[in-house]
Amino acid sequence: MGHWFYRNIMEPGKLPMLLALASFVLTFLITRTVTRLIRAGRGPFRNVAPGGMHIHHVVPGVLLMVIGGFGAVGSGTHGGGAAVCAVIFGMGAGLVLDEFALILHLADVYWTEQGRQSVEVVVLATALALLVLSGSSPLGVNTLTPDEQQNRAVVIITVVGNLLFALIALLKGKTRMGLLGVLVPLLALVGALRLARPQSYWARRFYRRRPKARARARLRSIRHDRRWAGPRRAFQDLIGGTPDREPPPEP
Repeated sequence: MGHWFYRNIMEPGKLPMLLALASFVLTFLITRTVTRLIRAGRGPFRNVAPGGMHIHHVVPGVLLMVIGGFGAVGSGTHGGGAAVCAVIFGMGAGLVLDEFALILHLADVYWTEQGRQSVEVVVLATALALLVLSGSSPLGVNTLTPDEQQNRAVVIITVVGNLLFALIALLKGKTRMGLLGVLVPLLALVGALRLARPQSYWARRFYRRRPKARARARLRSIRHDRRWAGPRRAFQDLIGGTPDREPPPEP
């Protein structure tokens, strides 16, 4: 266990990645804690609004990502400079992705239902980073034997095949499985073989003249959402806070 941890997590080349991930998650959690205290009117924290203009924390986040990113490019993957730049970049990424929904909708939707998308993106980014740290490489090339890696045809077929599975999963509306499938090909294969989400491009294109497939896709989507909507919302509320209740539409 210790040998695996050192080989896959603590080896020098991966230390900046580990520091960036740790600072990313810690910054996100601290930011969410502060914003929830501001929302509740507790503690010394207040919104930054010089001259009456609310400065969202995505602004310093972008600046930190630029500083950390350019610094990392110039400092390489070893040494104290790389470690410092990784921490700065992770802090900036945590601030930016915490307001991902604001960037996506170009509106202050932080405490609305749309704001949940920020939490989803942060969780997905954390999962992808953990997979990279654990030794997973894109498109499953790390699963090849040394002899297979010497064969260019095998490598090309493996990369193209896994990329195709991930792309099909994305077209079927299975975003999480498609993105994670880039690092875990089995997930991409499962996503590619299962029925598409009824609102996806794949369903609109290939289920147009297949009413039975459309009905099955719709039924599976309803069952899936009914099964996982509650736990997903509870997990998002635990991490990011409960969104404001939307007022009922006026008659």
